[in-house]
Amino acid sequence: MMQLEWARPGVLRVTSHAYEMAALVAAARYVTDSAPPDIPEEALEHLREVLKEYDAQTKRLGTTETPSDS
Repeated sequence: MMQLEWARPGVLRVTSHAYEMAALVAAARYVTDSAPPDIPEEALEHLREVLKEYDAQTKRLGTTETPSDS
């Protein structure tokens, strides 16, 4: 189950299952790849930057151990 909490003003801390995050990222990638013309380019660019940061963070996570399911 996804949980959101305020870390500080304007910053959320998200706790979710990997599949929940994967679903959100897949939807974001779909939008950036095939957005209808009425979506502003500025919004798409912002979404691309979020995905770029997500990719960098998942690459960083790939170098650390996965927590055990204990």
